[in-house]
Amino acid sequence: MPKFDDLKQRCLDDWQAYCQHEFIRQLGGGTLGRECFRHYLEQDYLFLVHFARAYGLAVYKSRDIVDLRRGLESLKAIVDVEMGLHIKYCASWGISEGALMALPEARATMAYTRYVLDAGNRGDLLDLHVALAPCLIGYAEIATWLMAEASTVHEGNPYASWIAMYASREFQDAAAGERSWLDERLAAVSPKRFDELVVIFRDATRLEIDFWQMGLDRRF
Repeated sequence: MPKFDDLKQRCLDDWQAYCQHEFIRQLGGGTLGRECFRHYLEQDYLFLVHFARAYGLAVYKSRDIVDLRRGLESLKAIVDVEMGLHIKYCASWGISEGALMALPEARATMAYTRYVLDAGNRGDLLDLHVALAPCLIGYAEIATWLMAEASTVHEGNPYASWIAMYASREFQDAAAGERSWLDERLAAVSPKRFDELVVIFRDATRLEIDFWQMGLDRRF
């Protein structure tokens, strides 16, 4: 029976390139350029807007009340909590809410978010969750890796609060819940269907790599 770890194993090189990207390594070491991080923060706000749309689509795609409630709770968490926290965090970097709302989308932002929405529109709820998995589960794994990595600087690192946010019990529990949901659904799919989901997962992971690179290069 396939599980989420089998998805990762089938895309291991891409997964490691994403979770240990140079952007992440520099962030952990505290050497990442401030303008690179600022550019990432700005585009991540735009990503969150589309992330919320994706969970709105998850509500629509749900076929039972349990999944519908799950999608609705995620949507509300993003719109009512996470976006507010992100705006507050951006303010600490001198980025106003008005500036965030007026931002142009980088090509990497457009490519990734539209891919997720397209995967959900073309497919079913599982397709959508697999396309979203590199973000939610990936960020949890990245934070765990950074916390354990010997080269990570914890004292005086301007990005320490970012690491702590994704290493928090609340975020880790949310990622674990998503992994459990995926494990249950993946266990019921055929080998052919699993191969289709591998393609979605690999594409989404590669687009996450591009998102880090966009921040590192400060690219639009």
